[in-house]
Amino acid sequence: MILAGWRAPQEGIKKEEIYDLSFYVLLGGIVGARLYYVLQHIDEFAKAPWEALFVWRGGLAIIGGLALGALSGVWYCKRRGLDVRKTFDLVAWVLPLAQAIGRIGCLCAGCCYGKPCSLPWAIVFKDPNSLAPIGIPLHPTELYHMVANLIVFAILTFAYKRKAFDGQIVSLYLLLYSVGRFTVEFFRGDNRGFIGPLSLPQWLSLAMFAVGLALYLSLSRRKD
Repeated sequence: MILAGWRAPQEGIKKEEIYDLSFYVLLGGIVGARLYYVLQHIDEFAKAPWEALFVWRGGLAIIGGLALGALSGVWYCKRRGLDVRKTFDLVAWVLPLAQAIGRIGCLCAGCCYGKPCSLPWAIVFKDPNSLAPIGIPLHPTELYHMVANLIVFAILTFAYKRKAFDGQIVSLYLLLYSVGRFTVEFFRGDNRGFIGPLSLPQWLSLAMFAVGLALYLSLSRRKD
């Protein structure tokens, strides 16, 4: 939020508007992330549906947060008369950095854990309150996600300085993030739901990639 606010005046946007936007995006993101998680584990919540409101017990999924957070952002931009493409370029630029920081929470909680492995960088969870299996060497998928997001942030920072059209950064974010998420999913060991050979997040990553590609081609042609 601070980084986006710092760069906002260069795009003709007041930093205060970025701070306000962040509130609505975060609120929508939390609701969307919870809804997506509940749908992923609908059998568990069917027994006690009111527990879907118990966010403090954990259970947020980033893809749902991205979807509803984006819709909240579009609503705010339309309401305040902000250019959606310019504003979303700012948000998309810093979003992977926020996601990388968020993965520290995943590592501490033991959620989003990996499959068993014998690699030298495998991690072992020992705290009985951890959400990950205890005492088993696992792929540190939380760190894989973190590294992937930091790489995306670095690429977008480089691309922003050379931006050719509004909407380019958000398009690149969709393309790059979906590739990283799709790849790391192969090493995940927790329950995300499967449709055929791929997990639900992988199918959604493919859809995200298609949207990003279509958006990039459409906006680049409009520029020409």
